[in-house]
Amino acid sequence: MDITIYHNPACGTSRNTLALIRNAGVEPTVIEYLKTPPTGAVLQELISSAGLSVREAIRQKGTPYAELGLDDPKLTDEQLLDAMLAHPILINRPFVVTPWGVRLSRPSEIVLDILPLPQKGPFHKEDGEVLIDAEGNRVA
Repeated sequence: MDITIYHNPACGTSRNTLALIRNAGVEPTVIEYLKTPPTGAVLQELISSAGLSVREAIRQKGTPYAELGLDDPKLTDEQLLDAMLAHPILINRPFVVTPWGVRLSRPSEIVLDILPLPQKGPFHKEDGEVLIDAEGNRVA
């Protein structure tokens, strides 16, 4: 099973998404995008395949978004992509690529839309929210 997650281990949503993939019995390719950022072409493809605009794929919280003036509506997609490549922390996460599609998995359970494999057991998010019951059925 060829599944890739662009992961930030410091992010709870990213950790929950990775755990959901593993709960389906799959060990994905994990790319820690802060250490190994995608190329411009790959980033653009991820955003496009997920059905997002470049602006929707930019992370604002905990990033230099405001300091770099990225809220300026006059900035082009190319300029925004350049900023994301120069500062990978601006790339929202986690992007997940499966044979069934690409999604920005925020919230983490969005990954289930492109991971139609049965869950192997119960699953709850780090905050305690139950997503999968004891029989492996989606609750949320």
